[in-house]
Amino acid sequence: MSVRAAALWALVSQYLSFAMQFATSIVLARWFITPAQLGQFSIAFAAVTLVAFLQDFGVTRYVNGERDLTPEKLRMAFTISVAFAWSIALLALASAWPIAAFYADPALFGITLIVASSYLLVPLAIVPQATCQRRMDYRSNAMIEIGSSVANAATALVLALLGYGALALAWGAFAQQAARLVISQWRSGGMLPWPLRVSEARAVLALGGTNTVQVVCQTVSSRAPELALGAVVGNAAVGLFSRATGLALQLRTLIAGAVTGVFYPAFRRLRDSGEPLGPPYLRVVAAYTGVTWPAMAGIAVLADPVVRLLYGERWMEAAPLLAWVAFAQMFQVAVPLNADLPLLLGRHRTLMRVMVLETIASIALLAVTAPFGLLWVAISRAIHGIVWVAMYAPLLCRSVGLGARPLIATWMKGAVATVAAIVPALAGFVFWAPPGEAGFLQVLATACAGVALWFVALVVTAHPLHRELVELAASTLASRRTGGQLPAR
Repeated sequence: MSVRAAALWALVSQYLSFAMQFATSIVLARWFITPAQLGQFSIAFAAVTLVAFLQDFGVTRYVNGERDLTPEKLRMAFTISVAFAWSIALLALASAWPIAAFYADPALFGITLIVASSYLLVPLAIVPQATCQRRMDYRSNAMIEIGSSVANAATALVLALLGYGALALAWGAFAQQAARLVISQWRSGGMLPWPLRVSEARAVLALGGTNTVQVVCQTVSSRAPELALGAVVGNAAVGLFSRATGLALQLRTLIAGAVTGVFYPAFRRLRDSGEPLGPPYLRVVAAYTGVTWPAMAGIAVLADPVVRLLYGERWMEAAPLLAWVAFAQMFQVAVPLNADLPLLLGRHRTLMRVMVLETIASIALLAVTAPFGLLWVAISRAIHGIVWVAMYAPLLCRSVGLGARPLIATWMKGAVATVAAIVPALAGFVFWAPPGEAGFLQVLATACAGVALWFVALVVTAHPLHRELVELAASTLASRRTGGQLPAR
């Protein structure tokens, strides 16, 4: 499968999964789940994640990045994955009571047990799904992602309707992992780590050590706000913050996250063939920033009417949080593949040093702002985003052999397109209705006008994304004329 075809399958998967998750979150928030109940689930999920985040242990990256992946090496990776992941899952289960005791909330015990139990299923799906990605079989990957999303949505909705509250969300997470296990095993032809094999494990263990540092840093940085707010402010505050971050992350993943997994094996091929990585990486940056920046800026500007229209009045305190979190997401996509490429190119120690320093900065900002409340915690995420770019951009430029000037030029073109995209929304607040009174028609009209101006800006600035969109449209039309086969690229 070509990179472009794989990207299209990934996009189909992401859009369908997002549609289900998005619709489910709206129904649950409007009629079934209160901010306090969402806060309960978010605390349990965040706390378990701090323990269970190590489950992958770099196995997915090993399977995708190993030059000569023999059946013996694959079985060895599977063995390490299951042994390590189940040990972590048992530790997560043991943490259920301490978590409930720390937050003085007995209901957290059952919620945490269910969420932790779902991680017992994860390792049996890691390697099967990774093999699909390695062979660029994103059709199977789409089935896995869509099927698991359906299981999550259906379970959460049914149990919420029956009045289970936060437990409905926990069982939804469990059902999602169960479906991922079943479908990934089906699409891989059935894979089990038997007979067990631990020889030649040094490569996985070395990559796993670096991956552990990365995941620790990412998890602490992303989950610490919810845990801190739960201890300092309360469940309702965590629910509001989780609603804001969840919406922003869902939209970011919808736009950019779908194709991230496609790029890693694609860059592996470029590395193995000895081709320069700078030019293709610059095109990735252009695609990420050219699409995600305008979308996140639009969400930030329209946060007030978006929250009111989607979730209702009881969630309105999440609107200013959403604006700052969406703004922060713009920095997170300015330097895509920030860990994948350094790992692929052997810059493990440098990457670990940067990740540790960036995480320390994130925690320091959180510690300073948490006592001042929700809004300041959200603002700290935007400040952290600036620090994040300042640390990772030089590392990526050195890794792929790219100068700072081309990267900044690409960012500037993306910034022009971003400003153009939000002009109609800002004008609407002046000439139509202010944010607190803006209705669906105003949001829809100004968003459509923003998309039109965004495309004009792409053309005027000769943004690389314009060429990519034209080529994608041409290849899609060509595939229809040739019976669905996309040209390779």
